[in-house]
Amino acid sequence: MSLSDSSSASTPKPLSPVGFNLLVWTAAISEQMNPIADRLKAIGYDGVECFIDTQDVAVYQKFGDHLKQTGLQSTCVTVVGPDTNPASESASIRQQAVEHLKGVVDRAHAMGASVICGPFHSAFATFTRREPQPEEYDRSAEVLHTVGDYARQAGIVLTPEALNRFECYLCNTMEQLAELVRRTDHPNVRAMFDTHHANMEEKRFPDAIRTIAPYLAHVHISENDRGTPGDGHIPWDDTFRTLAEINYQGWMTIEAFTRNDIDFANSINVWREFSSPWDIAENGLKFIRSMQTKYAR
Repeated sequence: MSLSDSSSASTPKPLSPVGFNLLVWTAAISEQMNPIADRLKAIGYDGVECFIDTQDVAVYQKFGDHLKQTGLQSTCVTVVGPDTNPASESASIRQQAVEHLKGVVDRAHAMGASVICGPFHSAFATFTRREPQPEEYDRSAEVLHTVGDYARQAGIVLTPEALNRFECYLCNTMEQLAELVRRTDHPNVRAMFDTHHANMEEKRFPDAIRTIAPYLAHVHISENDRGTPGDGHIPWDDTFRTLAEINYQGWMTIEAFTRNDIDFANSINVWREFSSPWDIAENGLKFIRSMQTKYAR
């Protein structure tokens, strides 16, 4: 072994950046989030994740400016409804989906975000009362490909998310999500893995992660009860070991929920407090870093 080989072998790979989803406080971005972002930076987070709605682009620009001053990066999460459903039979609704998602890209770009994640492949909590059809994947893929072109201009990667069967029917598993991404066939449309949903829908975490590995660009670290990561029964060792095995280096973002934002909590059926926001943030980060270190390769 040469000296350069030895030096390279002894240099540990950098740990994946860790983010925190602000939905634990609110779905609406405003200046009130500035001190929260500051404290998250002080704790040791690399970035924050924000929900994108229909607020003026200037709101996201202003918050993004604050994040840059604080030294935080950002990612975004969004959803679509029945009137902006990419899988809809209606061509006009699919066109509205394109325009809506382009607006999400504009807001994310104004904030300086690098990733937009979420179940925007189909309308949230909207069901046809039948299994997903091949043409629905094709329609969704066509919309995602079009928006992927727009996102590429902004330097943003789209990472659609598989949800559990009670919130979505089109993509519940990594196998289904991988198929959608393959049909989309766009370099700026990748995939995300969420441990909370996988806990309900996947047989084994390692198999699920390996299935989505060729497309994986974002990960949500979320406990089975949406509380503090590490406090529940998610198979965390399997999760972090397999992510290390596939050499995943993207974001690991904590997504947890509370009833702080009543309207948002009601919309996703959160009826009780799981953990306090700062318990989730502080202990969640310690847990992720300890697991990353444990399985560093």
